[in-house]
Amino acid sequence: MSLVVAKFGGTSVADFNAMSRCAAIVLANSATRLVVVSASSGVTNLLVELTQATVTDERRLQLLKQIAQIQYAILDKLERPQDVAAALDALLSRISVLSESLILNRSKAIMDELLSMGEQCSALLFSAVLRQQGAKSSSFDVRQVMRTDSHFGRAEPQIEDIAALARDFLQPLLERDIVVTQGFIGADAEGRTTTLGRGGSDYSAALLAEALRADAVEIWTDVAGIYTTDPRLAPNARPIAEISFNEAAEMATFGAKVLHPATILPAVRQQIQVFVGSSREPEKGGTWIRHQVDNPPIYRAVAVRRDQTLLNLHSLQMLHARGFLAETFATLARHKISVDLITTSEVNVSLTLDKTGSDSTGSGLLSEALLQELSQHCRVRVEDNLALVAIIGNRIASTPGICRQVFTVLENHNVRMICQGASPHNLCVLVAESEAAQVVKALHENLFEGQA
Repeated sequence: MSLVVAKFGGTSVADFNAMSRCAAIVLANSATRLVVVSASSGVTNLLVELTQATVTDERRLQLLKQIAQIQYAILDKLERPQDVAAALDALLSRISVLSESLILNRSKAIMDELLSMGEQCSALLFSAVLRQQGAKSSSFDVRQVMRTDSHFGRAEPQIEDIAALARDFLQPLLERDIVVTQGFIGADAEGRTTTLGRGGSDYSAALLAEALRADAVEIWTDVAGIYTTDPRLAPNARPIAEISFNEAAEMATFGAKVLHPATILPAVRQQIQVFVGSSREPEKGGTWIRHQVDNPPIYRAVAVRRDQTLLNLHSLQMLHARGFLAETFATLARHKISVDLITTSEVNVSLTLDKTGSDSTGSGLLSEALLQELSQHCRVRVEDNLALVAIIGNRIASTPGICRQVFTVLENHNVRMICQGASPHNLCVLVAESEAAQVVKALHENLFEGQA
């Protein structure tokens, strides 16, 4: 049986009309048997605010009311079927209980369960929308198969366990129903709810596709595929019909918001093609991400990733010594932080931190404990308000003239860091956040708009 896994983001399931458009997309393709949904737009942010220690009782009640209003507005359009209404009431009641529990117990396990509730509501309601349109559909609790470790806020999926559980519990359902399940959430070996980090719904869809050996993953969002850059920054940005896994992974990693970086990993492992399209305008088509594409260009896109932190480490111990970097990376690993870009000199190391899949509550990466531990063997300086701009393409490390083309555009901007050579698919520069939009626009004009 051909199998397509379709994932719909928060804006795609924002309200009843949006869900109805997505249901039509699902029903238009008989191979679409598994649907993965995010929380309705805005709900996760409201839930995150509920987890904050500073939230007052008055504000907590306001947040609970706003969440209920979003979900009940969809239920009303469904004409309140009794079973769905009862299940939704139970979920909303659980949100209230969990938010009250956090007043006395700041447990990250409680926070994760609270943050999972938006997706649980969406799956319940979207399945009801499909049934209203005549489909045989059921909602499925993904925690039965999405096994993770117990690192709440940024849990690590257990690939082999997921595959076995999906075959046992999910595969049989797909043969008779269109199954709607939740993105972003999972459960540890003890059955406690976990979350995969911000943006984890794409990852969930790809993990399930990998476990079920699906033919394709469709990521439905609010834009018609992947563009050569953000059209809001460069009005002449062009849609890309197809790109390779390597290019897409670089674009996602370096800021192309239509795709979560980790989505590519399960797809690459099983060579599952990925489609990115607009749920609002499916007729416009989108971008196919494939294992290989014909004639890949030198320049594919310009991506930007904002809110970057640069960590500068200075120590004379580095001079002609061994082990400094090993100790630094070990410290970062203990604090569950991975390094993104790095440059070194004799006595300095500068590195940016990977915020991909950062803690679901939005907590900062640089804790006081981490900074104190690093300070024991080096002088630490932190720089904020930076943006990473990446030129994505092919053969970048082996094509003469690229640096001249890029740095001619950047001659009037201060470049804080340059990384090039480790990958044939990117050249990255770190600039001031305030200059990022101007840099992206200028690079796109120079590298893309001058081409025939």
